[in-house]
This record gives sequence, structure tokens and C-alpha cells, in this order.
Amino acid sequence: MRTAVYPGSFDPVTLGHYDIIERTAKMVDKLIIGVLNNKAKCPLFSAQERVNMLKEVTSSLPNVEIQSFEGLLIDFVRRSHADIVVRGLRAITDFEYELQMAQTNRVIAPEIDTIFLTTNLKYSYLSSSIVKEIAEYEGDISEFLHPVIAARVREKLEERRRLT
Repeated sequence: MRTAVYPGSFDPVTLGHYDIIERTAKMVDKLIIGVLNNKAKCPLFSAQERVNMLKEVTSSLPNVEIQSFEGLLIDFVRRSHADIVVRGLRAITDFEYELQMAQTNRVIAPEIDTIFLTTNLKYSYLSSSIVKEIAEYEGDISEFLHPVIAARVREKLEERRRLT
């Protein structure tokens, strides 16, 4: 059985992320989306909120599972009994960093391969950070996110505004 892990912060999950998820799910028996809980960052959504949002938008993909994790990706991949790491590439600048990480992971865990999927051209510019910035200024984010996720982003930002 081919099991892959697609890691990321997914804060929030974009249509670019979903494109990679959907395409990978067709290639493997099981896809585990690993939601990174990075305590060094200050995400818009908690890890559990991001897990829940991903579960909602991937509910039609029967071989997709969502889990949060902390620590080294390679340790999470091993615990998940996966043999593939999937990474999305938007531009050549992504490739340099991702190649370095893949090669480092290969030294640590030679049994685990990394595959790169290029993002659909219509999402090649898209990042969660850009989406959050547009949303912060109350711009239209409907072209970048699933409608449910766009609503959650707007709700979360409105909640933050009320608290400040």
C-alpha cells in the first residue's frame, strides 16, 4: 500500500493546496495531510481548527486522512507508516528550499522518497500568507479559498478585530 504525507501549515488551506491534495489522492492508496503545529509561528487558526477545515473540504476524498503533528516531518512520516512525502512547487524559488529539505530528509530516512508536484498555473502565485493579507484589508478572497474556508477566515478576522 502506497501511503503519502502532504505536510504544511495550511493556515488557511487554499485552492492551490486542495489541487495538490486532490491530485495526490489519485496517485496513492492513502494520503495523510500533516498539519504542522509550529509553536514558533503565530497562525490565524489553531492546529485543530485547521484539521477540522481540511476534513470538511476533503470529505469527498475517501483515502484522505488529516492529522496534526509537531517536531520533525520525517518522524511524523515514519509514525504514519508512509513512504512518500509530497511537496507542492509554485516557482523555482520554492524548488531550491524544497530540494534542500528533501535531500536532508533522504539522509535521515533513506527509505522515504519526496515527490514534487507543480501547482496548477492558475494557483502558481497563491499562498496562505497572501490570502490572509488580502483578507486583513477586507479584500475579496473568494477566488483563492473554498467558500467554507473563506467564510471562516472572515469570521476569524472579525473576531480578532472585536478583541482589539
